[in-house]
Amino acid sequence: MQLDKSSLSKVPADDHVTTLEAARLLGMAVRSVQLMVDRGELEAWKTPGGHRRISRTSVERWRQGERVNTPPQDQVPTLSGHRTGPAPTPGRSAPRVLLIEDSAHFQNLIKLLLGQQFPQVELLTASDGISGLAMVGQYQPDVLMVDILLPGIDGAALITSLRAMPQFQAMQIIVVTSLDAQQLTPYAFSLHGIAVVHKPQLVVELPGLLSACLNKLPAQ
Repeated sequence: MQLDKSSLSKVPADDHVTTLEAARLLGMAVRSVQLMVDRGELEAWKTPGGHRRISRTSVERWRQGERVNTPPQDQVPTLSGHRTGPAPTPGRSAPRVLLIEDSAHFQNLIKLLLGQQFPQVELLTASDGISGLAMVGQYQPDVLMVDILLPGIDGAALITSLRAMPQFQAMQIIVVTSLDAQQLTPYAFSLHGIAVVHKPQLVVELPGLLSACLNKLPAQ
């Protein structure tokens, strides 16, 4: 949401933050915050000097799990999510993995890998950050595999949101990304302590990382 200039005088000085401050509060890259503003997900305006200012209230709403200009969670489409692997039993004997990835190629590659090497795993997939976040709440996965560059909500913002929720503290997370080490630098705060696999090394590295995550899960 963009505010018109006539409303600037009505905005208290302590009720807004710069793009850089918003990025630090959300644990995201500055570019991700700029895209959120462009999509209307954060309330923002520009000063007469052309500097962008972002509503502190909208940043806090985002941190607390609310969204600006997005539908309520019970209206978020989850039809983009798919389930593969064995049907779960009522006692959830199968470890549950949620993959949030917008590339059909890498979705299919990971499905193939897990089908061959982890046939005991129940795999769910989502193609964007918003439906993926809804599926985390709905299905409570044991392991989350998530890309960084996603439509809707980027992977770093999604991880930051989940880390603030006690019910997801035990969830194992693997980041799957095409970004190199330098490109990941702006996301370092959000990714601290999280395993990262680069897509060119996916076939070689992902099985070992997923095995390590599964071994940390409590006995079913």
